[in-house]
Amino acid sequence: MLKLDNHLSGRHFLHIPGPSPVPPRVLRSISYQTIDHRGPEFGAFGLQVLAGIQKIFQTKQPVIIYSASGTGAWEGALVNVLNPGDKVLFYETGQFANLWRALAKRIGLEPEVIGKVGQDTWRWGIDADLIEERLRKDTQHEIKAVCVVHNETSTGVTSNIAAVRKAIDAAKHPALLLVDSVSGLGSAEYRHDEWGADVTIAGSQKGLMLPPGIGFNALSPRAIEVSKSIKTPKSYWAWDEILESNKTGYWPTTPSTNLMYGLHEAMDMMLAEGLDTVFARHQRLAQACRQAVVAWGLENQCLDTECYSPVLTCISVPEGMDADLLRKHALEKFNLSLGIGLGKIKGKAFRIGHLGDCNELSLMAALSGVEMSLGAMGFKPKASGVVAAQEFLK
Repeated sequence: MLKLDNHLSGRHFLHIPGPSPVPPRVLRSISYQTIDHRGPEFGAFGLQVLAGIQKIFQTKQPVIIYSASGTGAWEGALVNVLNPGDKVLFYETGQFANLWRALAKRIGLEPEVIGKVGQDTWRWGIDADLIEERLRKDTQHEIKAVCVVHNETSTGVTSNIAAVRKAIDAAKHPALLLVDSVSGLGSAEYRHDEWGADVTIAGSQKGLMLPPGIGFNALSPRAIEVSKSIKTPKSYWAWDEILESNKTGYWPTTPSTNLMYGLHEAMDMMLAEGLDTVFARHQRLAQACRQAVVAWGLENQCLDTECYSPVLTCISVPEGMDADLLRKHALEKFNLSLGIGLGKIKGKAFRIGHLGDCNELSLMAALSGVEMSLGAMGFKPKASGVVAAQEFLK
């Protein structure tokens, strides 16, 4: 249980790559009194939320809103467009691509994994040519879907989704394109319609600045049509009943009423700032963070300069340093939470989140805490990353 009596002065600096800090305006909205989710007031509100989330995904097509995490939204996407035994192509860019593939296997699909040949796939974005090459070999069209991660939270790699769509089309292959943008949506530019995604998966706790608890499936007309003939058993995840209820602003099951209050407020904030401005702010903070990494003499986990994430920066620690001890020091000494290294880079890397409700001074505080923690670990940086970031931002 959280020990609320252990008070530390000042604010906690939450700089993991999600959940991200929840703005006070959103917290206040979530605290509003719950209303009847079958009453007329909620129906009108539900229509507003559904229209708003289409703007965030940059789509004119329906967006399913689940009371679930991003993992639940993964499953919702798979069970609506794929049958047991279907072959699915996954491109490995990090831990979350692997977890999604593992989920697919558990529900009876047959995943195949590809990645950058001869190189560590966890340090590069998607090579769309490899997807095209594999699909051209699939002359019987046994592969029913291509699953990719837009922003790989474990590595700080953001891939080119439009290029993946072009690769599928160039191969003249009918596979659906399923995209995980759980950590990308709302922080990194994403265009569901223009980039040709069939299903885009997202979650509430990243760029949307909410607590965990809401998952999304943005759909394409083709995905909806395919779903009508799918035999995979499902009830809660089924799109058809949700789409029908959503026509009047309701859900067939009980929605996360108060989280949806927060979602409405968060979308208002984002749209008032302007999506292009939101994306530019994230890019600017990410560039400043990378300036600090270079000054310290450390290495970005992502080696593909075209795929640097605007959401987070994953930093490899020097040989002999334990990244988890660095994180422990930052938390205990400076009340700063940094992201853990996941999967095969656990203990070898840490992550700085600069997403959602984050600005220049928030980032500078995090970089200062990291620099002091590096010093406490006995590391002597080439130069001050804090000063390098200041010079970039001023």
